[in-house]
Amino acid sequence: MKAAHVVAHRQIEVFETDAPKMEDFPVGSIKVKTRMTAICGSDSPHFVLERQVKDYPLNIGISIHECVGTVTETKSDKFKTGDLVQARPTAGIGGLAEYYISHDNVAVKLVDFDPLDQILMSQPLGTVIWAVRKLGNILNQDTVILGQGPMGLLMTHMLSNLGAKTIIATDTVDFRLATARRMRATHTLNPERGDIVAPVREITDGRMADLVVEIVGHNQQTVNFCLKLAKRLGTVLAFGVPDEDVYAFQYGEFFRKNVTMIGSVGPDSQNDYPLAMDMIAQGRLDVSPLITHHLPFTEIQKGFELFIDHRDQAIKVILDYEL
Repeated sequence: MKAAHVVAHRQIEVFETDAPKMEDFPVGSIKVKTRMTAICGSDSPHFVLERQVKDYPLNIGISIHECVGTVTETKSDKFKTGDLVQARPTAGIGGLAEYYISHDNVAVKLVDFDPLDQILMSQPLGTVIWAVRKLGNILNQDTVILGQGPMGLLMTHMLSNLGAKTIIATDTVDFRLATARRMRATHTLNPERGDIVAPVREITDGRMADLVVEIVGHNQQTVNFCLKLAKRLGTVLAFGVPDEDVYAFQYGEFFRKNVTMIGSVGPDSQNDYPLAMDMIAQGRLDVSPLITHHLPFTEIQKGFELFIDHRDQAIKVILDYEL
């Protein structure tokens, strides 16, 4: 089969390798022929972080995990050969491969919906659903979302659906902010064009935000900045992926403002993915503004460069496997 792996800093190579053999994996496993995947922000560290030469190449297919495909072999009574599934890779081979192994506890059958690239978005949307389950009532709340990449845009639309009073979307990339308006942001702010604390105060009539969502990740500054935007007794949702285990955190401000902080990484696959599919298929959450590019998966190098470097106004880069 064709597969890809990271062979050096910001360099991916496509090569031929053996497909995984089902006899090597436990009961509940399924073998999936990949049809379509998408690049996620959490995949970017594998591409952009520099490692020692001895650490390369990275594992096959890592770390693409937003995947849909067809079951070709099964050790699960939940799936049969030919089923179309949204299934996360589980056995060391990521989604940058023509075949991978998943498990029935992180796989769900696809609903009958076209186009396929939109239903693929049920994977990232499922993680947003998992996060907002923890928040309680959103009705009439003032909210700020730091970061309007694909996950931030899905969060923006979700908070609108849940009845937030204001959804203030922030990002340093203007075309993402334009898309945020399409995803139902009520206001957009670019922190590179000036301080955003005063505008948030003005938009909220001095209240500041009931909820601030950090969905940028990969840095230590934005979580602390959330504390400046949250009101006393407000909530900070930490969603963005960290690159370090220990952060320099403004504990004093967090403590004095009585802020609630919630971390979220997930989802609950068997509950959140089906709900995400229903929301997309029923037209309750429009994911189409996110999907900007389709490429053959063999052009993964170009795909990562588009996504990470914000080239050609890329937001969600989809990789097609049936060439």
